[in-house]
Amino acid sequence: MANEEELVDEAMDESQELENQPEVDTEELEAELATEKDRSLRLQAELQNLRARQARELADARKYAGIELMRDILPVLDNVDRAIEAAGEGAEVASLLEGFKLVRQQLLTALDQHNCKQIAAEGEVFDPDYHQAILQQPSPEVPAGVIMMVTQAGYQLHDRVVRAAQVIVSAGPGEIGNIAENDSAGDEATA
Repeated sequence: MANEEELVDEAMDESQELENQPEVDTEELEAELATEKDRSLRLQAELQNLRARQARELADARKYAGIELMRDILPVLDNVDRAIEAAGEGAEVASLLEGFKLVRQQLLTALDQHNCKQIAAEGEVFDPDYHQAILQQPSPEVPAGVIMMVTQAGYQLHDRVVRAAQVIVSAGPGEIGNIAENDSAGDEATA
């Protein structure tokens, strides 16, 4: 019997302890749990976006790693082009000229192998993203806004411009004499 009384006393003590414990609000805990789950999902999404952005930046860094080298090589190519243009006629110059043409072709091939392409310009509509206008002049044959002549070739590496093409752009039909007359008439008016 003493055992039964002890068991009853223990059960009574346990029930009193449970009554003395503060009541737990399950709704509040569920709301807190939902908030933390949402926060966890947002952090996971942010981490995934960060990884994707880093992968894109790394791919771009690899893709455009040679852009500075390309910028250093292009003046050499320009000088080879100038030497070819300046070469005169004659037997002694012919072999030298042929050598320069071969060097030029090798440079262009090397650039092309690394996806550095020449920007199309002459006869194209002027695009400030790819062309740098150094002069605009009237032309009865070429419509306004169209590139008449390339003074220095432009290049792009993949989709980035390494160097814009320097070009002369048509101002459309116009008479150069009239422009000069208008300028002199303007000078006379100010005199």
